[in-house]
Amino acid sequence: MRQVYLAATGQNRGKTTAALGFLDGFFREGLAPGFMKPVGQRTVIQDGVAADEDAVLMKVVFGLPDQLAAMSPVHIPRGFTKSYIAGEVVEDLGARIRDAHATFADRDVLLVEGTGHAGVGAVVGLSNAVVAAMLGTPAIIVSEGGVGRPIDEIVLNASLFRAHGVEVAGAIVNKVQVDAQPGIGRTLERGLARQGVPLVGILPYRPVLSNPTLGMILEGVQGETLHRGPDLDQVIGGVAIGAMEPGHMLERVGPRTLVIVPGDREDVILTLTTAHLVGPARGGTPAEVGGVRDPNGPAPPDGHDGAALGLVLTGGYRPRPAVVDAIRAADLFATLVPEDTYAVASEVHDLLVKTHAGDHEKIETIKALVAEHLDIDRILAAATVAPEA
Repeated sequence: MRQVYLAATGQNRGKTTAALGFLDGFFREGLAPGFMKPVGQRTVIQDGVAADEDAVLMKVVFGLPDQLAAMSPVHIPRGFTKSYIAGEVVEDLGARIRDAHATFADRDVLLVEGTGHAGVGAVVGLSNAVVAAMLGTPAIIVSEGGVGRPIDEIVLNASLFRAHGVEVAGAIVNKVQVDAQPGIGRTLERGLARQGVPLVGILPYRPVLSNPTLGMILEGVQGETLHRGPDLDQVIGGVAIGAMEPGHMLERVGPRTLVIVPGDREDVILTLTTAHLVGPARGGTPAEVGGVRDPNGPAPPDGHDGAALGLVLTGGYRPRPAVVDAIRAADLFATLVPEDTYAVASEVHDLLVKTHAGDHEKIETIKALVAEHLDIDRILAAATVAPEA
């Protein structure tokens, strides 16, 4: 069995994106791959089994036959770290990982996905570098954007892997603004080569890979649905916080924007519903929307459509019935949540960078992107045969 350890330089660098693309490539090569996330920090319950959400994602998307307990053997729930430091965790967690790893012996290739940067997990004796060394797995490191920052991050993480005797087989730089940076691939390749790290490839920035659908927003914030809008499968184009005067708010609302706004800011809500109804072609602002007069609602600025895709109304403040009617008349997605705007914005940020099994458009885009820009044969060449137990 060949195997490779997919690491990253930090959170939200694109490791899950790369993992989806790797597995898809392995299947396209006619191989029988396996997937394992030895240490998970984001645990979900699937069919009554606790597992890291990425293990669940890979199992669902690719129909992997392996048990979730093997794909995700160790979880770090809230409070676990303190219990470990206090000596209250007596189980040999490394043995649990090794036992799970052994169940993949009949696979052609095993993709092992790490958690965060190379040192994450060190507090419980299971950093990515330690786990990769334990399993005898070479590492490929994912970073993102720019030139100096990704190289610096990759070199820093590579040093910890190498200190544990782990071969660094290459690096991937994700979310690269290729059109704005001609020759960026060659520059990154040369810069990393000076540090003894081969560049496996770069992945161009694609907005759809960072943004969730309205349905995912609804599921994530778990609010009360005031109006579903025309299509929950629409991908949001961006997020804006409605904490300013209505006219200034419109300047920050681009195509398919999700606006997070307190439910008692009816001036902002009505301005957005008006802009959505009027659109850029007709101009002007109607005197009434849904039976509610909006004296402060300006027309969208020149050259800007001001058309939001949906609203997350925060604070538990329910707008008056006539305002809700205006939202429905504009056919805007809207959900009401009890949390304050800051807390909701943090939740939405987490959704912006995660991939879910139901996000079919995003997953197909990821597969196509990796197939076009990364050489799977090169990834397979970097994978080494697992040592005998």
